[in-house]
Amino acid sequence: MTLPDTAVDPADADRTFQVDLRGLVDLLSHHLYSSPRVYLRELMQNAVDALTARHSLEPAAPGDAFGIRLYADGSVVRVEDDGVGLTEADVHTFLATIGRSSKRAERIAEQRADFIGQFGIGLLSCFLVADEIHVLSRSARTPDAPAVEWRGRGDGSYTVRTLPPSARPRPGTTVTLTPRADVGEWTRPAQVHALARHFGSLLRHPVTFDDGTGGPGASINPEPAPWSRTFPTPGARSRALAAYGEEVFRFTPLDTIELDLPAVGLKGIACVLPETVPPGRRHGHRVHVKGMLLSEQAEEILPEWAFFVRCIVDAESLRPTASRESLYEDDTLAAVREALAERLREWIARAAASDPDLLARFLQAHHLAVKSLAVHDDEILRMLLPWLPFETTDGHTTLDEFARTHRTVLVTSSVEEFRQVAAIASAAGLGVVNGGYTYDRELVHRLPEIRPEASVADLDPATLTAHLDPVDRETELAAAGYLALARDALAVFDCDVALRTFQPASAPALLVDSREARHERTRSQLAREQEGGLWGDILGALRQEAPRAQLILNQLNPLVRTAVAIDEPELARTSAEALYGQAAMLSRRPLRPAESSLINRSFLDLLAHALRKDS
Repeated sequence: MTLPDTAVDPADADRTFQVDLRGLVDLLSHHLYSSPRVYLRELMQNAVDALTARHSLEPAAPGDAFGIRLYADGSVVRVEDDGVGLTEADVHTFLATIGRSSKRAERIAEQRADFIGQFGIGLLSCFLVADEIHVLSRSARTPDAPAVEWRGRGDGSYTVRTLPPSARPRPGTTVTLTPRADVGEWTRPAQVHALARHFGSLLRHPVTFDDGTGGPGASINPEPAPWSRTFPTPGARSRALAAYGEEVFRFTPLDTIELDLPAVGLKGIACVLPETVPPGRRHGHRVHVKGMLLSEQAEEILPEWAFFVRCIVDAESLRPTASRESLYEDDTLAAVREALAERLREWIARAAASDPDLLARFLQAHHLAVKSLAVHDDEILRMLLPWLPFETTDGHTTLDEFARTHRTVLVTSSVEEFRQVAAIASAAGLGVVNGGYTYDRELVHRLPEIRPEASVADLDPATLTAHLDPVDRETELAAAGYLALARDALAVFDCDVALRTFQPASAPALLVDSREARHERTRSQLAREQEGGLWGDILGALRQEAPRAQLILNQLNPLVRTAVAIDEPELARTSAEALYGQAAMLSRRPLRPAESSLINRSFLDLLAHALRKDS
C-alpha cells in the first residue's frame, strides 16, 4: 500500500532561532555576570581547560611544560596558552555556535572533573569589554596542522581563515581583544595584572604577565597554595597558614583550622574570627575550583551556625553555576558542607580538651555561635555547655560555676522578666539565669543531662514572692486602708498590691508580671469589648482565668513607710500610681499607652501637691 504524497505547508516547516548577539551580551552583563571584570577570568579559564586537555594528550610532559601568558599595554589585552588548540572544524563548530562546548563534543562529559568550564559561553564575556575578538589557534592533535584565525564581532558576524603553521609556530591559542574606550578601568595594564592575581593566584599551571614595557614578565602564581607546600615543622606550617589567612582576609585569625577532604579533592583553611559576629550575619567564603577563584562570597559552603569562621578552599569536584560565580547546590555540595562542619566540631573538641586558654578566648567572642550549635549537637552540648557564659544573678558566669553555687537553677523566659527580679532574687539568695536570649532558656534546661545533680526550673511569680518576708500583723493592719486605695487605683491594670519586706531596701516596689499574663489579660479585655460578636465568641472560648500582676511594696524602704501612712485618699492614690509607674519603668518592658499616661499624671499631681504644700 502506498501512502499518498502529502504537501508540506511552508508555515509548518521547522525554523531556526535567530540570536541577537548584542542583546545576548547585554543579558550576560546585567543578569549572568556580576561585573565586566569576569572577561579575564573566562579567558584564563578557557586557557586552563585547554592546558588540561593538552596534558591528557601528552601525559608524559612535565607539569610546567605548558603555561599561560598574559599581555596588556593599554591598547590590547592578549591571553596566550600552550593548550590543545583548535582545528578549522573546531573553530566553526565551537566559536561560531553559541552555547556549544568542545568538552561535550569530545565526550569529555565523562571526565568533566578535569575541566572548570562546562557551558561553552565564556568567550562571549569578552564582548563586555571589546567589540571584536581575535583568536589565533593551532591544534596539537594534528601534526603540521595549519593555524586558524577567527574574528568575531559584536554585531554577530565572524570570519575564519587558515594560515600557514609559521603564523603560530607552537600549538595553542592566542585571544586578543581591542578594548572599547568606555571600559578602560578593566583593561589597563595594572588592572589586568591585579585581576590575573585575583583570579589565578592558586592555578596549578605557570601564569605570567607582561605590561609591554620590555621588562621580564611577572609571575601571577609564583608559589603553590600554602596547604600544598611542605614545612620543616608543624609550627612553621601553622604560622604560614595563619599568615596566608591574614593576607587574604585582613585580620589576624584567632586560630587557623586546616581543611582536607580527599574524597572531593578539597583543601584549604578556616580562619576563626577574633571578634564577635552580629547574630544572623554570615560572611562569604573564598572558593577556588581547580585553582581558579570562583567566588569571594560563597555562603553555601558552610552551615549557618558556622559564622565564626571565614574559609579559603580549593576543590576539584564542586560544580560551578552557569555564571561560574557561585556553586551548584547538589549532593556533593551538601556532603562537603556537612564534612566541613564536622571539621569545625573537631576543632572545638580539641580546644576544649587541650587548650583551655584558646577555648576561653573563642567562647568570649563566639558564645552565641556555639550555643546555636549546642542546641542541635549533643556532643558539643556535653563538651561545652558547662563552659558557656550566661547572664545570671551572680553576674556573667559559666553555667558550671553557677550550678555549683545554686542547687536549684531558676531561669526566666524573657530578658525583661530577668531584669524585674534580678536584684531582689539575688538578695533573697535565689539563683536566676536570664533565659530571654536566643538559645539560653533551652540550653539551661538541658543542664541536668550534663550535671544530673543540678535542678532547673522556670521562674514564676509564686517562686519569687514565696522568698519575700511578710510584714508583722500590726504593720499590715495599719497599712490596710492604703493598700485598699492602691488596689482600687490600679484595678484598671489588673494589678494586686501587697506589702512585704525584702532586700535591697533601696527598692521601693517590685512589679511581678509575666509576658504570658499580660497577653492573657489583653485577650480577656478584647473579649469583653467584642462581647456578643463572632470575634468575641472566639476570644471567649480561648479565655482562661486572667492572672493578675502584683505590685509588691517594700516595707523596708523609707518612701514606702511614708506612703502607707498617708491619710489623704487622693494623695494616697497618686502615690500608689507613682510607685506602680516607677516599678513598671524599672522592669524595662515596653509601657502601654495607659501606663505612660499614668506616669505623667501621677508625676504632675505629686508636683502640684508639693507646690501647694510649700505655698
